[in-house]
Amino acid sequence: MKNFILAHDLGTTGNKATLYDADGVLRGSAFFGYGLSHPETGWAEQNPNDWWNAVCVSTKQLLVEAGVRGDDIACITFSGQMQGVVALDAQARPLRPAIIWADSRATAQATQLGEKLGVDTMYRITGHRLSAAYSLHKILWIREHQPDIYAATHIFSHAKDAMIARLTGVFATDPSDASGMNLYDLEKGMWSQEIIEAAALNPAQLPNIVPSTQVVGGVLSSVADEIGVPAGTPVVMGGGDGACASVGAGSIAENIAYSYVGSSSWIATASKTPIYDPEKRTMTFAHVVPGLFIPMGTMQAAGAAYQWMRDQLAPLEKQAAAALNVSPYALMNAVAEESPAGANGLIFLPYLMGERSPRWNPKARAAFIGLTIRHTRADMLRAAMEGVALNLRVILEVFSRQGSAIDAIRVIGGGVSGRLWAQIMADIYGVPLHRLAVLEEATSMGAAVIGGVGVGLYPDFSMAERMNAIAETLSPQKQHEAVYDKAYLLFEKAYTGLEAVFELMGE
Repeated sequence: MKNFILAHDLGTTGNKATLYDADGVLRGSAFFGYGLSHPETGWAEQNPNDWWNAVCVSTKQLLVEAGVRGDDIACITFSGQMQGVVALDAQARPLRPAIIWADSRATAQATQLGEKLGVDTMYRITGHRLSAAYSLHKILWIREHQPDIYAATHIFSHAKDAMIARLTGVFATDPSDASGMNLYDLEKGMWSQEIIEAAALNPAQLPNIVPSTQVVGGVLSSVADEIGVPAGTPVVMGGGDGACASVGAGSIAENIAYSYVGSSSWIATASKTPIYDPEKRTMTFAHVVPGLFIPMGTMQAAGAAYQWMRDQLAPLEKQAAAALNVSPYALMNAVAEESPAGANGLIFLPYLMGERSPRWNPKARAAFIGLTIRHTRADMLRAAMEGVALNLRVILEVFSRQGSAIDAIRVIGGGVSGRLWAQIMADIYGVPLHRLAVLEEATSMGAAVIGGVGVGLYPDFSMAERMNAIAETLSPQKQHEAVYDKAYLLFEKAYTGLEAVFELMGE
């Protein structure tokens, strides 16, 4: 019996290959990086051939380091960056660089479609706001600006799906990636005919939608040597990276909520129906678990805000950390702990890169509010942590008002590797925080669970609970409740009061 699952996580900076055995134990990982280009302001592109090279190199490296033969692989599966566009020919070769999720060039196309179909209608069908970030509008940009490429495209694909097509010759996607296109009807589970007609798309250029756990094909003999596994090795569809993170966090049943804290951050839960916010502050994706959805609110700068603090306010910690071979964030956290809950009344708006949920305001700016001569660097560091958590609490309260019964939140991601930030979040959210055993490998773990279920190596998605157990529970500290309730009120009023100022600054 073949006992190993090879999971690839195609990220923005590189591909991480991980190997899990039949017991759900991580047996090894390998990373291979690739570049990102910005040909013009607001553009973000990558070469899909670089992705393919990374998949091949990391696979071979991982198998050698783990001492596993290619013929011991039960399946290959994928997690991948979402909301991009790869224009593929009939041989699964890219016709142009991929336009990735971070690209914002298609603003005009999104606006035009919104005027034609209506922003409320788009949100109700797809569970997402109209935005240039989504794949549909990037496709329309290609049609308008590169008509020859548009006409020659066999299928418009996503990152992971492009790699699967090259491996197997099959063009397909899964519901989680499909739901990040502004083109997928969430409740019908199919491409929206209404949006296809409004956008005048050719549906033949869209991939078939199959379950995330489906074996879509076997590795072609023509690429077997490149990838380093035998021809015919099963390839399981997998899911978008956000959906795979949900599995890795154990958010596989209704109302199990989690938060990812990395450079960006989000709070997500699992529900049996989409959650539509009247103010469109949150979004909903299809889950990789059949019958479930992923309501989510995601902010731009979480860990990125603390990284900015590191670079601008903590040069001594950076220097000392290098000498001691420890994380500078651990030293920063020690300084931040000198400040009490509420950071002595200091409020930080974490909008260093504009904002998605809950503001959806690209002109939003970061700010310290209430800074006085008595405030210290410790207050500023703690306020940065608290500002991120206060912003995420806005998202959490949207879900609560819409009927989600969230009584605890699991946390994954490198941002909660230190205990302080996790405790601050528990105090601000007012619910227990479950810090999981595996924080930074959770996304690739989620992909591995999908693959294992797909080939029968794992019984069902409950395997995720076994593979990533709760390591620590941090309960809200009652003595901080009043402080953080006041901070939350000030945080909301501060943003509202400065919104017009941000608009003027962005002109």
